[in-house]
Amino acid sequence: MLHYAVIFFIIAIIAAVLGFGGLAAGAAGIAKILFFVFLIGALVTFLAGRSRV
Repeated sequence: MLHYAVIFFIIAIIAAVLGFGGLAAGAAGIAKILFFVFLIGALVTFLAGRSRV
């Protein structure tokens, strides 16, 4: 999940440099959502792992 967030972030940077503002904003929004989903998943996994010990 984090891998896809980084890919969309790179796409957003390239699109912004080339002047595609709408595409850059969309890719940045997708990257942000994927990053937060990754963080929530990582936190849930961490807490579930600690409860078994």
